[in-house]
Amino acid sequence: MINDRAFGSANLVFRVVSGIVLLIVMPWHVSSGQLAMPIPVYEEAGPGKRVFVTTPEYIGTKVHHMLYLPPDWRAGDGKNWPVIVEYTGNHYPRSGSTGKVEDAGLGYGIGAGQFIWVTLPFVGGDGENARTWWGDAATTVRYAKTNIPQICARYGGDPGNVLLCGFSRGAIAVNYIGLYDDEIAKLWAGFITHDHYDGVREWRGTSWGTPLDQYRDGTKRRLERLRGRSVLICQGNSAKDIREYLRPHVDLAAFTFLDVPVGKIFPSFPNSLAIHPHTDRWLLLESPERVALRAWLDEVLGL
Repeated sequence: MINDRAFGSANLVFRVVSGIVLLIVMPWHVSSGQLAMPIPVYEEAGPGKRVFVTTPEYIGTKVHHMLYLPPDWRAGDGKNWPVIVEYTGNHYPRSGSTGKVEDAGLGYGIGAGQFIWVTLPFVGGDGENARTWWGDAATTVRYAKTNIPQICARYGGDPGNVLLCGFSRGAIAVNYIGLYDDEIAKLWAGFITHDHYDGVREWRGTSWGTPLDQYRDGTKRRLERLRGRSVLICQGNSAKDIREYLRPHVDLAAFTFLDVPVGKIFPSFPNSLAIHPHTDRWLLLESPERVALRAWLDEVLGL
């Protein structure tokens, strides 16, 4: 059976109440109200900073990722930090999505700034981050395989508590890139997607997302690499289509669904955080859904 914690008012109320309790007793839940995104800077990594990082093999190119360290992070203190790794959306001006790693926000909203947060690029063949789709998929996968273990080793990230998340294009990438092969699939302790999911619909104009039957053949192989781990699928308004799509695959993972009423969280568009309901900024504001997500996160990461 699909574990549908956002489906049925009694169940959702339980998740909200659990989250409120955790907000009181769990030390990482330090935020209430609106979160303020950290400003990306070209500086050395340090507490409370979100910095541009160009790895040695990409010096001289425009390929880069973003690294954020929590405000109380200290070098060499022996603490193991959970890590949130994010892939962001396509360049889609209508929704305000730029396709740039520096403009991602889902991971910050998930962790409230209290985890190590890494936004990885889709590596293009032109020496730049790809702002639409995967760039070169195999190279993008290799970038993650190389850099996530290095980031954990250098900054005290807990390799057993690395969560993969994504918005829009990034939500599809959670599986398409994050479960591309057995090696990369082993990096993740759990998964969060918002708005879209790998295999639900055909992506016309791409070589990988059409025809639908062929696309779904590959999706099935990726879903098998979940190997029972926890997956939280968030969707603006309703995840009904994703639930229906995954019903034949419910034995492959611990799926949880969270319907996100973006129109209630943001009374109008455009606003100071988002110009369109298709947005990763909903987690920057207080809502029952944010509380439910954080409660799920506590369970998965054992916080």
